[in-house]
Amino acid sequence: MSLKNKKILIGITGSIAAYKIPLLVRLLKKEGAEVQLIMTPAATSFVTPLTLATLSENPVLTTMFDEEDGQWHSHVALGQWADVFLIAPLSAATLSKLSHGLSDNLLTTTYLSAKCPVFFAPAMDLDMFAHPTTVQNISTLSSYGNHLIEAQSGELASGLCGAGRMEEPEKMLEILKDFFQKKRSFLNKKVLISAGPTHEAIDPVRFIANHSSGKMGYALAYEMAERGAEVFLVSGPVSQQINHPNISVLPVVSAKDMLEACESIFPQVDVAIMAAAVADYRPAQIAKSKIKKKEASLQIDLEKTDDILKTLGEHKQKQFLLGFALETDNELENAQKKLKAKNCDALVLNSMNDKGAGFGYETNKIIILGNEHQPLDYQLKSKTEVAQDICDYIEKNIH
Repeated sequence: MSLKNKKILIGITGSIAAYKIPLLVRLLKKEGAEVQLIMTPAATSFVTPLTLATLSENPVLTTMFDEEDGQWHSHVALGQWADVFLIAPLSAATLSKLSHGLSDNLLTTTYLSAKCPVFFAPAMDLDMFAHPTTVQNISTLSSYGNHLIEAQSGELASGLCGAGRMEEPEKMLEILKDFFQKKRSFLNKKVLISAGPTHEAIDPVRFIANHSSGKMGYALAYEMAERGAEVFLVSGPVSQQINHPNISVLPVVSAKDMLEACESIFPQVDVAIMAAAVADYRPAQIAKSKIKKKEASLQIDLEKTDDILKTLGEHKQKQFLLGFALETDNELENAQKKLKAKNCDALVLNSMNDKGAGFGYETNKIIILGNEHQPLDYQLKSKTEVAQDICDYIEKNIH
């Protein structure tokens, strides 16, 4: 994958690892990329703006306003210009600012304005890297949908050896090339994704629901859209927001609403991902007015809702169908049964027994089951990274 004409914005912060960035700039330029650099004031002590300006063939920006020529450097324009924003090296200080939304220089304000994907490559000494605040800040920044380029273990500037060494320029180049390759992997594909809970009315003011936040389904929708797919996101009632030109959101409330929306879209799509936590039961009768509190107990008759995943499985033709299963007991056994009973091509298993997985978390831990391989067990990751793993799996297994 060539980077020709790709607009790469690089943000450099105050870390000794900044000495690696001139090589990265040379590599990007050889690939045909346009490179623009932003430096924090501290970064200029580690590598000179003149060196980077010469290699990038663009002025290096360090302040919002240049007093010498009176030029205003718009952080908004920079964020809109870039196809990708790479912050490397990312020091502990700037990492903390970004994870908390602080904006006190051109780099941090540009980050808050960026519309493009953001990659970040932490670099610091091993004790700083291992500190709980750093670990939390990296997790927080990843949870916002940013792409972590993980620090490596090796010899550090302090003379110590351990984790905290910024990834090498050659590897970062390959990561960027892979990213742009993925952006075309689902081009001209149509994808249906369900997300969130359903609300099943008891009366005009009460309903049966669950704790699903919709975060996993929304992360999947964004990732598929980033890979070029036209995404139809059928969403139950959630507080999540999503804004992408490739995504059409169809809000629904009940399981019946979700079924009708999915059935209407399913025939035209290539991939269907059923990530919604659909209610299994609904009240058999919905009271027309609010039920008054009179008796010591109240009995509500429930009936089964329609099984959306099974219905789509019965009508599946060309589509790759992936379902989700949240289990508490005999997880693998129940998931294997569901995979076959629902006629899925793959099933993502979540266990409520895994710490950090399930409803409401920013992270998830999954096992992917397929009909032609052993279960694939993944580590606990941010839901953004889990979405990437699931999309990678579909890309490799779709026919």
